[in-house]
Amino acid sequence: MSGWSEEGAGDPRGRAGTAGERPQKPLPPGWSVRPKGMRQRPARGVDVGDVRPREQRPQRPPRDPGDGGGRPRPARRPRRWGRRIGVTLLVLVVLLVGAAVWVDSRLNRVDALPDYQGRPAATPGADWLIVGSDSREGLDEGRRRQLGTGQAAGRRADTMMLLHIPRGTGKPVLVSLPRDSYVPIPGHGRNKLNAAFAIGGPKLLAQTVEQATGIRLDRYMEVGFDGFATVVDAVGGVRICPKTAMRDPMAGLNVKAGCQEAGSRTALAYVRARHSGRGDLDRVQRQQEFLGSLIDRSTSPGVLLNPFRSVPLLLRGTEAVAVDRAAHVHNLVRFPFAMRSIGNGGGIATTVPIAGSASVPGAGSVLQWDRQRASALFEALQHDQSVEGLVEQG
Repeated sequence: MSGWSEEGAGDPRGRAGTAGERPQKPLPPGWSVRPKGMRQRPARGVDVGDVRPREQRPQRPPRDPGDGGGRPRPARRPRRWGRRIGVTLLVLVVLLVGAAVWVDSRLNRVDALPDYQGRPAATPGADWLIVGSDSREGLDEGRRRQLGTGQAAGRRADTMMLLHIPRGTGKPVLVSLPRDSYVPIPGHGRNKLNAAFAIGGPKLLAQTVEQATGIRLDRYMEVGFDGFATVVDAVGGVRICPKTAMRDPMAGLNVKAGCQEAGSRTALAYVRARHSGRGDLDRVQRQQEFLGSLIDRSTSPGVLLNPFRSVPLLLRGTEAVAVDRAAHVHNLVRFPFAMRSIGNGGGIATTVPIAGSASVPGAGSVLQWDRQRASALFEALQHDQSVEGLVEQG
């Protein structure tokens, strides 16, 4: 048998093989070569404990999935929250712009603020003329009976208010102009203020107010009986707070004292009633109260967040209101916030200073402005200055 023998195993030098054979390495002490398949046993006289076992390669510890060892994992794709938020905001912006364009296309526009020779120069801030007319246009016979508007024909101005929205952080100011105010009407002498509306419509009324106050109007807004009632119905009624019980058969009004909810018929009668101690002056205060209550209800979460209220309000409100030809939705945004501020005490609501009443042939009972105090009020508004101390509030 070729190979190493037990006797030669202890020879450190070993034995050379036959010619052509490769020199063989010496075995460890006490070991010999056995044919394949036979069990190896140590040589005689060798203690098994003295034999060093074959060194084993250390096993690699199991790889922790989180230690990043082994083959590198592909990087996770980052969550695309930023893109999703951006897309959502873009969709909202598109919807808002689309809604604004749609609302703008539904606005009724009238030619109310044309230029003319001698028109006052532009002043700081924004000045609105708000007109409530007694036009029955759009009311059928059943609706007239429901609202108690009567059968009068034509169109007259029942409510006229001048709203000044300051350019900076000042308080908005709402000034009622009583319909019986005795003022010069361009081309028609002196008469009651609402006569300008009856004679020449929005154009002549706006020109009359500009000439009487010295303030150039930036915006014009008008609402008739039908529009008035429609908006009140859309918001589910308004809150009125008469100080005393009121009964006016001419206006169809019969309410008790104290705060209460009013539907369109009662609210319309409340702002139209004239048969009280101070007549038209009491009336303008109720009109201011009502307008503040309506704006407060229209901009409340209960209406804005309720689609059954907000959608009808948007649809009917755009049909009920007429604005000047240059007005657009972005021009109208500040109006409800200014009115809400006034209603909540953050602005000033007043009436043009009155010197007294008189009876004038051809005009009847009229109200005469206190020229000195009225001039001081309008001059302050022209310069966008505070009017506190110049007027009586409320």
